[in-house]
Amino acid sequence: MLYHLDIGSGLSILMLHGFGLDHRSMMGYMEPLFQKRNGWRRIYADLPGMGRTGELNGIESADDLLGAILSLVDDIIGDQSFLIVGESYGGYLARGVLAKRISQVAGMLLVCPVVEPDKSKRNLPERTVLFRDERFVATLTDKEKETWESIAVIQDRRNWEMMKRELLPGEELSRSHTRFLAKIKRKYAFTFNPDLLESPFHHPVLIVTGRQDHITGFHDAWSLMKMYPRASFAVLDGAGHYLAIEQRETLRALVGDWLDRVMKSKPI
Repeated sequence: MLYHLDIGSGLSILMLHGFGLDHRSMMGYMEPLFQKRNGWRRIYADLPGMGRTGELNGIESADDLLGAILSLVDDIIGDQSFLIVGESYGGYLARGVLAKRISQVAGMLLVCPVVEPDKSKRNLPERTVLFRDERFVATLTDKEKETWESIAVIQDRRNWEMMKRELLPGEELSRSHTRFLAKIKRKYAFTFNPDLLESPFHHPVLIVTGRQDHITGFHDAWSLMKMYPRASFAVLDGAGHYLAIEQRETLRALVGDWLDRVMKSKPI
């Protein structure tokens, strides 16, 4: 079974992190939302070869990852309703879960989701840096700069400290499973289209993208809207693929609204 952190009680929310990270990458912006909200069970899962989930036998593709996630759903949620949240590649896997468990899912949140698994086919904005604190960046080591500088749109001490606390620990654990994860990357896409639903999904959805996200972009995500009649779609300026760090307060406000819409919806 996938390692998972299970917090609270009530309607379950299954959280799926991005590739090469772990559950801590989502807790920083999700958990504060529940300080004054009761009735929510938060399930933060670590994907195979990431976080505290080791290399599981039989996991070699996106389909296998989805199978492991669905097994977790069956084991700890059963046939009850739940919400699905996915960030980056987790947003791709989340849509796979929705496609396979649509009768159970009461809402979905996607943050900077992978829409087109083939990078060569993505509609992406140019790489942009909107702010860079040169004095602070100069204090970092070359290793520290390596990933951050290539992705961050707002390069300052605040964002670096958040990334170091929430993203780097998961990245470090994933480095122990490089070969295992490389095998999965070779079969990064499902063998089915998760966005070809038999009928539109009539429950609250939120899709949040970064205007300067040159990793997954924002154009492609708009194409998902036709299947989600109750979806809100946001493109945030001053945000790249690290949107959850660079525009944290705005993201929390949007997610709070989504949670409120779910609560006001008729239960499935």
